[in-house]
Amino acid sequence: MSRHTSVRPEAIPVLTGPLWSSASAEATFRTGGGGPALPGSLSRCGDLEPPDGDAITLARGFTGRVVGRSGQRVGGLTWHAEPGAGACFPDGDGWIYVSNSDVPLLGGVSAIRFGPDGAVRSAYRILSGTDRNRTGEATPWDTWLSCEETSRGRIFECDPYGEHAAMPRLAMGLFRHAGAAFDPSRTAVYLTEGERDGCFYRFRPEDWGDLTTGVLEVMVGGPGLGPVTWRRVPNPAALFEPTREQVEGAKRFAGSGDCHYSGGLCRFATAGDGRVWAYDAENEQITILHNADPRSDMDGLAAGRVRALVIAEHGDGTEMAILGEDGARTPFLRILGHGGPEVTGPAFSPDGARLYFSARHGGGSSAADVTYEITGRFRR
Repeated sequence: MSRHTSVRPEAIPVLTGPLWSSASAEATFRTGGGGPALPGSLSRCGDLEPPDGDAITLARGFTGRVVGRSGQRVGGLTWHAEPGAGACFPDGDGWIYVSNSDVPLLGGVSAIRFGPDGAVRSAYRILSGTDRNRTGEATPWDTWLSCEETSRGRIFECDPYGEHAAMPRLAMGLFRHAGAAFDPSRTAVYLTEGERDGCFYRFRPEDWGDLTTGVLEVMVGGPGLGPVTWRRVPNPAALFEPTREQVEGAKRFAGSGDCHYSGGLCRFATAGDGRVWAYDAENEQITILHNADPRSDMDGLAAGRVRALVIAEHGDGTEMAILGEDGARTPFLRILGHGGPEVTGPAFSPDGARLYFSARHGGGSSAADVTYEITGRFRR
């Protein structure tokens, strides 16, 4: 497979201005109000005009395009179905976006390589034949952790540049992995569990930069907020004893999703109660950062040079917003129709100017799964 194959023009509609549409895009992108880009701020975002039919509407100063559609060719590769978590990696004068595949038994990870102008240079697989690779996280040493969201799910460490084979990291536990976040200050990796009463874990590798061996711990504490402690999981890779049942008194959360670490806090979303939690690593306390409408399903956190989080809330439609460190929520995109698509894999390009994500519309048709690129001024 050539690593510099040109993308088929019908797979990615050309962005021609603030308003564009394509018969194959299933969506129309526009900037709310049609005004110029805002000068380095999202403070006035949230003015989203009602879309015409099934459309994606953006706040003023933002534009977008389709970069991949499940079942269609992108950069010489057929783009995978059921896209999951994703991340961007620097690549010379361009960057790479990797995306998990949440397909049972035939999951894995695909990658798209972009040039400095955003043009697709090539696409390729970096992991194949695994089971429901829905979640993942970029490591500080520029590899990709792809996590299986099954009852005995594994974590695979993958090379986004496609030069080395992916390797399982069994010391990080066998459970329904829902998110991972790195804490370089304490040389730890935080892990969430996608069960209705999921646990919250901490993996401390023996050597930072090598996830082959280390200690897996689970958070212990009462049902409320406040101080918590950690206890070691005796056998994370046990064949017959579930990881989540090995420590008595493990603290439980209502269906944890993605997580992110910055500034001493590990934040993670719980779909069961629509909350974003914050674990204070220095003081070892757990608090609630954000409460959403309990009828909505919140998932998808992404961090980049914007120094903020992106959340996606699903109700009558899907709305994406920046969640500031002060808890302030600023919408910048809305998708209506299709029963409210699920947003997966939000990730910023290295310069923080482009946001990539996928919209999974469901309905049994993989062609309804689309990967987008949004360009705008995301910095607060």
